[in-house]
Amino acid sequence: MRVTRALSVALLTLGLAAAPAAADASPSPSPDGTSAPTRAGTSFRTATEIEQGQQATASGSTGDYLYWSFPADTGQRPTVEATVKLPETHAPQTWQIDVYDGLRRRQACQYGAQTRTAAADASSVELACVLRTVRAWSEPWANDPLPGTYYIRLTATGVPTADLGLPVGSEVRVDSKDIGGSAAVDGSLAEPLVPGVATKPEEEQEKAAVLAGLEPEDGWASGWWSDRWVWTAIGGILAALAGVGGYALTRGTGRPSRVPPGA
Repeated sequence: MRVTRALSVALLTLGLAAAPAAADASPSPSPDGTSAPTRAGTSFRTATEIEQGQQATASGSTGDYLYWSFPADTGQRPTVEATVKLPETHAPQTWQIDVYDGLRRRQACQYGAQTRTAAADASSVELACVLRTVRAWSEPWANDPLPGTYYIRLTATGVPTADLGLPVGSEVRVDSKDIGGSAAVDGSLAEPLVPGVATKPEEEQEKAAVLAGLEPEDGWASGWWSDRWVWTAIGGILAALAGVGGYALTRGTGRPSRVPPGA
């Protein structure tokens, strides 16, 4: 009887120890507690939404177009990174990552390996694109990145016919650096460039069917506040102190005692 009890306790202990290990095998949760996406869209309209700082994965075939979308706000400089896991046997392949803004305008990369060619014996290829800083406002004719939804498109170009349809795996991650007031401009958009924002008149915007469900963690920036205001205030105070100090140094000590008042 004692042997049976000892075995039961040992098995229960092993079961409790194995439970956390099994849980660790599940997809890692994102900052908001949801699992990271494990698929990609096939067009702009079906792009899979991902949060910044979240690593998304997807399986596909060589020759497919894979789409994701993410929110980017004023003052952020997004960096998009992608890794493509190639099949064991394949010809040299060129992979490319493109980023589009909320108006579906292709955004140029400041730097990063946006296009790379994988050799025939390569098991993976890594791509990166560092965008320009998102501006709060821009001229209508300009192609500046503006706050709103951004789209990632990952695909292979010039694929040999024999490689079309071969299975591939992909990993995508987006991170941003907060540039701050150095990139601040006067003016702001009435609304961020997200799908569905203009589906109804302004008075009915709260009831409008917005197609993009993601937004920055702290909400969209209002566009008027930045740390430039702090530096402007500090500069004004320093200028005032410099003026007072200069006046104190140049005004002198007044009329000399040896000079009569009427002189």
